[in-house]
Amino acid sequence: MSTEELNRLRWRCRRGMLELDLVLARFLEENYAHLTAQQRQEFDQLLDLQDHDLWHLVRGEEATSSVVVGLLCGCQH
Repeated sequence: MSTEELNRLRWRCRRGMLELDLVLARFLEENYAHLTAQQRQEFDQLLDLQDHDLWHLVRGEEATSSVVVGLLCGCQH
């Protein structure tokens, strides 16, 4: 991944909620490099969600079979 692509992702991870900022920044640093191409695409799609929708997923308040969401909430490693 190029520096430009990583910077673009960091910018997209900046949200209106500090909690999401922290979760997404940690995820980028610790997990993103290990994702498959399909999982990276899914992460990109998750970033298109509104903050409150994404936060509900991360908190486990909505059911999902997403591996990426599991990594975001710390439910899977």
